[in-house]
Amino acid sequence: MVWSIAAVCRSSRTTGAAWRQACRAFSSDPGIQASRPDEREAMEYDVCIVGAGPAGLSAAIRLKQLAKEKEQEISVCVLEKGSEVGAHILSGNVFQPKALDELIPSWREDASCPIHAVPAVKDRFYYLTPRRALRMPTPPQMHNKGNYVISLSEAVRWLGAQAEEAGVEIYPGFAGSHLLTSASGACVGVGTGDMGIGKDGTRKDSFAPGLDLRARVTLLAEGCRGSLTKEALKRYSLREKAGADPQTYALGLKEVWQIDPAKHEPGTVWHTLGSPLPWNTYGGGWLYHMADNRVSLGLVVSLDYSNPNMNLFQEFQQYKRHPAIARVLEGGTCLQYGARTLSEGGIQSVPALTFPGGALIGDGAGFLNVPKIKGTHTAMKSGMLAAEAAAAELAKEPTAAGRALDLGAYETALHDSWVHTELHRERNIRPSFGLGAGIWGGLLGSALEAYVLRGKAPWTLRHRRPDHEALAPAAQAAPREYPKPDGSLTFDLNTSLFRSGTNHEHDQPPHLRLRNAKLPEAINLPRYGGPEARYCPAGVYEYVPSEHGGQKLQINAQNCLHCKACDIKDPTQNIQWMVPEGGGGPNYTIT
Repeated sequence: MVWSIAAVCRSSRTTGAAWRQACRAFSSDPGIQASRPDEREAMEYDVCIVGAGPAGLSAAIRLKQLAKEKEQEISVCVLEKGSEVGAHILSGNVFQPKALDELIPSWREDASCPIHAVPAVKDRFYYLTPRRALRMPTPPQMHNKGNYVISLSEAVRWLGAQAEEAGVEIYPGFAGSHLLTSASGACVGVGTGDMGIGKDGTRKDSFAPGLDLRARVTLLAEGCRGSLTKEALKRYSLREKAGADPQTYALGLKEVWQIDPAKHEPGTVWHTLGSPLPWNTYGGGWLYHMADNRVSLGLVVSLDYSNPNMNLFQEFQQYKRHPAIARVLEGGTCLQYGARTLSEGGIQSVPALTFPGGALIGDGAGFLNVPKIKGTHTAMKSGMLAAEAAAAELAKEPTAAGRALDLGAYETALHDSWVHTELHRERNIRPSFGLGAGIWGGLLGSALEAYVLRGKAPWTLRHRRPDHEALAPAAQAAPREYPKPDGSLTFDLNTSLFRSGTNHEHDQPPHLRLRNAKLPEAINLPRYGGPEARYCPAGVYEYVPSEHGGQKLQINAQNCLHCKACDIKDPTQNIQWMVPEGGGGPNYTIT
């Protein structure tokens, strides 16, 4: 269901506090002619969910299931900034169905469900030298019997259809720009951004004011490093309340290829460590055989790497040059490219999950199981548990419209669930790679945890610093050289961007802002060699000649894949990622 502005009810108006929040969303450019309070329409819901991914849609479906079971009316809406459900979903995914079995037990009997098409049948784990692939024992967490090789984008579209069939209202193309709060500071919903404002900040003929979705419960399911999640973390001091470690992240770069049918082995799953990444950089690759003679392949690079000369897009291109990977791809066709960050901190980096009127669910909270290389099942379960807590609170006060509810029961339920058990068991494996001994030291520590201690170590390894503090000065870092693309296995950035389908309205305020426009030339370029141009996988940032004879940072916001790497890795934390007009960004279909 696509939301028509003309259909919005006019029963309530934006408060002065919400108007001030909307202005603050554009505080870095006070010249923008944002909507006035009397122009913004409002809609009332019991629950507003931001993000139509696995967590958000699972929460929505579970809410409607509970409402039906208890003969209770629960109105639910889901905001999605992508042009359609699934358009911003990217994952190298071997799907564990544990949460889906609980949510929709009959999914295997649904012929329209794309998830059960390719069961995982064979696991392989390799250490890559520059020319060889050395087979290693597959770690116990990475066995995939009973799992499925999927496109998460396709799976999410199916979940969206299930949610709509249950009565959930899904609004693609609408980006949540700020939280709405009451006089007491409780979250009472989400405001969407204005549409039709030009690059110069003035209103175009197409101007349409944003909308306020007021809700008694707001669930943030934006995925990794969501802008509203960042706002909630700061406003409600959620990381400090939990005593959580800094979150640590990785960037995943992915392509989907159509390959020679003679080379296709449906359900075969490869994971790799080693080349092309340096010994002291955590990361690895994958190659999964999907349906229809397709393979999903990618490279994940931890964003706590230290060498500012690393170009993450080029590292991925070099991964495909490895003989073991190239043999599979040769003669094939690249169909789609994309990139997205993921949260790797584990249980020790999970913040407090609830705040007055809302909660964090999914990867935005940090439920990825890094050793297992899976987070969809934990994201879904977190959404289901939040839905159960919300439904219980709504049942206690079904008529108290407008009052934000307390979801403390969700945090308790999560702690008592298999999600917490699973993450706690694996908590020391990812941090073991950050102890200074590189990949081999991390493998040794991981083997000790997996085979001997089995998650019962009397200690918990910590993440001591955020990723943006990890870069070394460029003068102290080894150079990284990359050959030119061959156009067959490896590609230039523009060709890859075309395959992502990314697109933004050019005449709009930039959604990537610099808090201080002078810092890139004063610090990032002379000290770190301008790393923005190398950690961004979309060519958004480049240094160009300035009118004063030096160089200046140019931001090509229209290229943005919404991966959030810049928001995470910028060494001065000067880049502010904000939502663009709804519907902009990549248009993934098979990732």
